[in-house]
Amino acid sequence: MIYLLLAEGFEETEALAVLDILRRGELDVKTVGITGRTVTGAHGIRVEADLLPHEANTAPELLVLPGGMPGTANLDASPEVDRLLSLTLSSGGRVGAICAAPSILGKRGLLRGCEAVCYPGFEKHLLGASLATKTVITSGSYTTAVGMGAALAFALELLSLLRGAELADKVASAAFIVR
Repeated sequence: MIYLLLAEGFEETEALAVLDILRRGELDVKTVGITGRTVTGAHGIRVEADLLPHEANTAPELLVLPGGMPGTANLDASPEVDRLLSLTLSSGGRVGAICAAPSILGKRGLLRGCEAVCYPGFEKHLLGASLATKTVITSGSYTTAVGMGAALAFALELLSLLRGAELADKVASAAFIVR
């Protein structure tokens, strides 16, 4: 099980491209509406979430936090995000965060000793992390990416980590994604 979190003001491409790629890889991904069942992205696209936070009780193998504003701020303010991070990490799961969302992990001290990237301007929140120069990086249990332009690479990295590079390459090839 994978949970992809949605909060009002999320960056649509960062959420929906990841959702699409992971589902093309035949992974069981559920969107979780942190701010309600219907969640509106930063650019006015409305998405109906599969689950509300209280319905997300199974420890996921991956928790995905898309960025965007005010989506990141809304995720950061939610105690449900803390609960889901704890549930994921305590069971050995992975966490992926893109754009401004790595700041959520950094503020909680989760990136200490890891390499990480984020949207420019949010680096000060990556407490204890070493800043990488890549657009997507995996370090320990965390995969971070710089922003919307890296959404497909981020999604393919997550798919590769969960089900192998061969499947990620197959999905990329079928979708004409240059890697």
